[in-house]
Amino acid sequence: MRGKYKTVCIILFLLVLFFAVPFSIVKINTLAVSPGKTDSEKIEVPQGTSVREVSLVLERKHLIHSSFVFYMMARFPIVKGIVTGDATPFSLRSGVFKISPSMNLSEILKAFSSDQQEFIRISFPEGLTISKIAHRLADAGVCSAEDFQSASKNKNLLERYGIEASSFEGYLFPDTYFFNPSMEAESVVLLMADNFFKKIKEIPHFPEMNRQELNETVILASIIEREYRIADEAPLIASVFKNRISHNIGLYSCATIEYIITEIEGREHPDVITYADLAINSRYNTYKWAGLPPGAISNPGIIALNAAANPEKTNYYYFRLVDANAGRHVFSRDFSTHINEGYTYSIKK
Repeated sequence: MRGKYKTVCIILFLLVLFFAVPFSIVKINTLAVSPGKTDSEKIEVPQGTSVREVSLVLERKHLIHSSFVFYMMARFPIVKGIVTGDATPFSLRSGVFKISPSMNLSEILKAFSSDQQEFIRISFPEGLTISKIAHRLADAGVCSAEDFQSASKNKNLLERYGIEASSFEGYLFPDTYFFNPSMEAESVVLLMADNFFKKIKEIPHFPEMNRQELNETVILASIIEREYRIADEAPLIASVFKNRISHNIGLYSCATIEYIITEIEGREHPDVITYADLAINSRYNTYKWAGLPPGAISNPGIIALNAAANPEKTNYYYFRLVDANAGRHVFSRDFSTHINEGYTYSIKK
């Protein structure tokens, strides 16, 4: 009997050892990586992302000890229940979440299964106007369109950056941003303007510009943004506009007419620019007035900003679209060549 009792004790000890040691290892791996650390990471979870993918990202960013333990607890409620006492099934949400290395595994799982996102991610492409940006912000629940448009005209904010314009049109850099839900509109404007002034420091000639030069360059860039389709043509388009300005010739930019129609008059975007449109009495009409319009017509990106600050040196005064699919233009020195290019292109079509 003593022999049997001894054997049973040994088996029980081995079983306890077998289960207890892995359990203690699992338990250690559920603790916070850096309990006293206060900074955090934005973790983006696109629709359709798997638990495995999230676990690997968290481990790579040193926010958890073990991707395997995270995966097991997320996938199997019984494991989660044994370790934490909470066997509630885990459901991974999509969105952008703020995760800190001071959070333990239970807190991280809770964050990813919450309906409340920490951030709202919005990407603004080049060439949007303030009004279009405002509606995207409103649709995403960041701030109201009205508040954003009002903040973009705030004179105190404009003066803070030394902007010689009536609004931030042209100074809201197109980029991907992470916003808090229900942000103050002024904070959104400041975030985008800060990004603009950070980006232009990387562009030659921008840093040494005075207020007037900066504003004129931004206005020119906003027009280039709406005219170019191929990056290597942007400096050539800039050279055309610079040459025309230096000789007091109208820019003749259809983009400025579109701005008048959609942004000033509030009409639908036109399929065709008519002669009546070209006759609209507005300072933004570059067919009626020489020089730059009084303000930017879009918010340009790096390519257009760089082209405006560093145009090619040419003797071109005209350009014409010759390949609508590729977005390719042809550039001319004189009006007769410009007309002939149009005729040649129409014959080729």
